[in-house]
Amino acid sequence: MLKAIIFDLDGTLLNTAPDIMRVLNASLAKFSLPPVESLERLYKMVGDGAYNLVDRAVPEDKKQLVDAVYKDYVPAFAACDNANTALYDGEDEVLEKLKAAGVKLAVLSNKPQSATQAVCAQLLSRYNFDMLLGQGQFPLKPDPSGAEYIMRALGVEKDECIFTGDGETDVKTAKNAGIPCISVLWGFRKKQQLEKAGATLFAENYTQYLQILQEKFLLKA
Repeated sequence: MLKAIIFDLDGTLLNTAPDIMRVLNASLAKFSLPPVESLERLYKMVGDGAYNLVDRAVPEDKKQLVDAVYKDYVPAFAACDNANTALYDGEDEVLEKLKAAGVKLAVLSNKPQSATQAVCAQLLSRYNFDMLLGQGQFPLKPDPSGAEYIMRALGVEKDECIFTGDGETDVKTAKNAGIPCISVLWGFRKKQQLEKAGATLFAENYTQYLQILQEKFLLKA
């Protein structure tokens, strides 16, 4: 019986890409570095934590500036107004049904904890997530430590929990933690990329996601 869902954040619960690019480019500009010029390029850079994001954005001949750009970007993004960040179509209804069904909801993100808490407080507070866990306390995904901690804290077993995410890292995290994964196709990766990482279960939108929960995981909602 499904008792808990661990969600990735960026590209899964929230379309944060426009604000990530806006804040990152502002930090890059402070050091006279070229901007990330498109969301398509950004999609290839996100998913492995803020430091790796910055490292990928800084040109090869300027890598000595990575630490400085990172130190500027992290607090700037945590303080971001999230003006361009939004939920995905159909998400509100699904989250409401999950809460009504008594399913415990958690976020596990490679985004810094401060930014994770800030954006969730602004845009997801009405859903009363049971746990918000960003980068800081545990190694980055796909290390399973964060997912395992969440399951212990929520008091659920592996066969009572699933992972939901849009990236290869999420597929690998679920595998490493020994729990099923639903890979969503509205985020930052394409189906072929997820399949190469081992994904086998896909949702094209939140309506289909709810159907999968009902049919494969016996959700009563």
